[in-house]
This record gives sequence, C-alpha cells and structure tokens, in this order.
Amino acid sequence: MSKRKKIALLSLSIPAFLLIFIFMIVPLGNAVRVSFFKWNGYSQHMSFVGGENYLSLFTDDVFWRSTINTFVYGFGSTILQNIFGLSAALFVNRKFKGRNFLRAVLYMPIMISGVIMGAIMYYIFNYENGVLNNLLNLFGISNIYWMGDGVRAVIIITLINSWQTMGFCMLIYLAGLQNIPKVYKEAALLDGASKIQAFFKVDLPLLMPAVTTAVITNLIGGLKLYDIIVTLTNGGPNRKSLSLSYYISLLYFNDEKAGYSSAVGVALFVIIFLVAVPINQFLRHREVEY
Repeated sequence: MSKRKKIALLSLSIPAFLLIFIFMIVPLGNAVRVSFFKWNGYSQHMSFVGGENYLSLFTDDVFWRSTINTFVYGFGSTILQNIFGLSAALFVNRKFKGRNFLRAVLYMPIMISGVIMGAIMYYIFNYENGVLNNLLNLFGISNIYWMGDGVRAVIIITLINSWQTMGFCMLIYLAGLQNIPKVYKEAALLDGASKIQAFFKVDLPLLMPAVTTAVITNLIGGLKLYDIIVTLTNGGPNRKSLSLSYYISLLYFNDEKAGYSSAVGVALFVIIFLVAVPINQFLRHREVEY
C-alpha cells in the first residue's frame, strides 16, 4: 500500500477518532477528575478529598453487593444468551416451512427497549394483580412476592435480560453457520463422525469468531445492565438488586454524591476492562481460519 493511500485512509478515520475522543475519552477523563472531589453535582463548590472516595468503596456494603449483582448479570446473561442463541441458530438454520417467521419472532424481543421490557415484566411479576400470580390463583396457589427477595430478583432480572437479547446471539451464530463451507461437515460425516461429533469438531471451532463477538458484546452489555432494573425493581428490595450502573445513577441524582458516584463509575470501567480484555484474548487465540 502506497504512502499516499495510507494517509487517505487515515484521514477518513479522523472523524471516528474525534467522536470517540469527544464522547468517550473526555467524559472518562472528567469522571476521573471529579472522583477526587467531594461534590453534590450542581454547586460551584468542590472539595478536594484525594483518594478518599476510592477508599470508601472498600467499606461500602451496597457497592460490593452491587458488584456481585453486576457479575451475575454479566456472566449469567452471557452464558444463557449464548447457549439459547446458539441452540436457536442451529434450529432455524435448518430448512423448514415458516423458519423466516420464527427467526423474526425470536429476534423481536431485542427490538423492545429495556425500559419498556422492564415495565412489561413489572405487570407480569407484580404481587397485586400480576399476570403470573393471577395464573397461580387459578390453581389455588396464593400470591408470591416475586421481587421480595434480593437473590430471587437478581435471578429474574438475569433471565429476562437473557431472553430479551437471545435474538442478537442467534443472529450472530446464524451468520457464522451460514458462512461455514458445507464440504467440511460433509467430509466429517463421510469419515464416520456423528452429527454431534461433527458439530464439536467442525462447526464449533469454525464458529469461534462468532463466539468471540457474541460473548464479548453480551458480557459488556450485561455488566452495564441498567434499564430493566430501573422499571422492574427500582433496585429493590432495599437496593439488593442494584447493578453498578444503576448505583452510579442513584448516588449522583438521589444521594447527591457526584464525586463518589464518579469513583464507582471509574471502578466499573476498570472491572469491565479487566474482565473483557483477557476473555477476548482467550477466545481470539482459539479462532481458526478456513
């Protein structure tokens, strides 16, 4: 490639770099700066406290509970999304009548915003006149307070998030499956391999680029989960279903602790970076070319 062409290609990427700098690098840098101050978020007075906000993280029970919840949302959703997404992709990749309609149905939940999905699920899991409790009443079972326990609420949120974004994984895996040359699988079957063996020895290794994309995208999305929690549980009961993203919002807007909120935000960034980068490298090294 000539030097002139390299310069031309680089110049085309300048707008993208500017957008990344303005909307990602600058806000991140400002968050780091604010994290060293005690500030309510709107006054002109900011008190420099050094690393006090970061030290407070170690004694903040809500922060650690939110961190555990965040890992559950991130890893739990990622595992379920990829298992169900791959299973759905394998099914709709077959030739049968109505498969395009089924693909659309499976993908449709991701088209609904997380806030609306949380609101819909609120009326399903609500204690009074919730759809699920009304169905249980038909069988003589009394109402269950589904969101009355923090662990149960976290599990329900994880399941809902997994179901909603399963279609995204299905789409990625479906594209990956359709790009695999059929000759490889046919050769494996002719050599005596079963369909299960052909999947694990042929399809799955060649699907690793799709696996990497789906896992990393879903993992980062799960670790940043916010919208469903807002409308479904509002972080309750007693802030036991909070994610770090929602905890940041509550600290800033409800508790008026902008400095501490920024410290939690920086901590979340570090957590996502330390989790996503090694997993991405691990999966990248297992990709094969064909």
